[in-house]
Amino acid sequence: MTQPPQIGDRMNDKTAPPDDRAVREWIGSEASQRWTELRAWIDATYPGVFEPEWLYGGQRRGWSLRYKKTRAFCTLLPEYQRLSVVVVLGRAEREKFEERRYVWRDKLVKLYDESKVYPDGMFLAVPVATADDRQELIELLIMKRPPPSHD
Repeated sequence: MTQPPQIGDRMNDKTAPPDDRAVREWIGSEASQRWTELRAWIDATYPGVFEPEWLYGGQRRGWSLRYKKTRAFCTLLPEYQRLSVVVVLGRAEREKFEERRYVWRDKLVKLYDESKVYPDGMFLAVPVATADDRQELIELLIMKRPPPSHD
């Protein structure tokens, strides 16, 4: 007997990457709206820069949608009834974050302070539950990689 999915469970059917409908049903309508808005923002702000790629991380980590050029930009995690986004901050990005420490909301600063630094950077798994969360994530992504100028 299998257990019903719990909030935060990952999509782990490895037979094929999930399609839009499967993601929408798994993460729920509110998170799905933020998923769609975030993907549209990335496409509009960084036109032609990233080719999103579905990655399968095994039974425990499941599917994720990575945006990467030469270095990782962000990875969207479709979790059961919620959306999280992983942002990797290298040393330079952590210095920028620290310079703006008092601009960020307490929730993000706490997540930052509790995250471990690895040789390849600090991995922040940012929950995106509200429009404010999405906006702050966008500010974090812009800080990480400023949009290309269109002069």
